[in-house]
Amino acid sequence: MVAWTDYKAEAKSRGALALELYVAISVPAKSPEEVKASLPDHLSYQRELEQAGSLAFAGPMSDETGAHMQGQGLIIYRAPSLEAARALADQDPMHESGARSYVMRRWLINEGSLNISVGLSAQKVGLS
Repeated sequence: MVAWTDYKAEAKSRGALALELYVAISVPAKSPEEVKASLPDHLSYQRELEQAGSLAFAGPMSDETGAHMQGQGLIIYRAPSLEAARALADQDPMHESGARSYVMRRWLINEGSLNISVGLSAQKVGLS
């Protein structure tokens, strides 16, 4: 197995972006009612993280068929370290209350694209 720091250095040396983010895969740990009870506080916390620049992306995921919700969520944090990302996840009201649990992984973004359009006179912003 290759050490993470060695792989990241190798990716950078070959010209990859090597942007490190942190991914929490969050799953229900209590009843649907207990998860829903934490939802308003969870969403408020997510807004705070977004405004602070610590939340890259977050949202629910489907089952393998793509046809149903299974309760799994994906949260991608911007943080200075894995430990700092864990602290952000631990402070999420869903995780703090025990309604959901998570596993955290480092994610190295090497390739891809993001398209942003800004319509000045229309005052519209689009993301694809």
